[in-house]
Amino acid sequence: MLAGVEAWAPLAYEGGARALVRGLKYRNAVALAGPMAAQMAANAPPGLLRAGDTLVPVPLHPARMRRRGFNQAERLASALALRTGLAACDCLQRRGSATRQVGRDRDERLEGPAGAVSLRTGRPVPGRVVLIDDVATTGATLAACAAALRGAGACRVVAVAFARTLGR
Repeated sequence: MLAGVEAWAPLAYEGGARALVRGLKYRNAVALAGPMAAQMAANAPPGLLRAGDTLVPVPLHPARMRRRGFNQAERLASALALRTGLAACDCLQRRGSATRQVGRDRDERLEGPAGAVSLRTGRPVPGRVVLIDDVATTGATLAACAAALRGAGACRVVAVAFARTLGR
């Protein structure tokens, strides 16, 4: 559990896993999303990814999306959908300050994204959601996403990330 959200990741955010995340996120190596999603699918605990679940990527702030040109969580969700047969739905959006979570301490991270996530207008709200992200640290962003989804009617929200920062 991270900040009230059941969350799982197959790898620690160090070594090779860290290099893969950084390649996808900062070096535009979008082809890495496939092998990363394969790792997520192959090692997911039984019952975590269930038939009928919808994969929902953690949203990027619009300013970051413009700079990067893609959302790494959306690329992971799409690649994971191909491997699992689950639907993917990009139904969340970020708003407010474009403050980055990277480099912030635990207390700052926990304060950061609250209320900064909402549903995209006109998008359906899945009943059973698996949030997808590249890295889970404190779970604050996952909690903000889960709150928006639950507030709109989702009955089950869990999270899967490629890697987990240990000790935060």
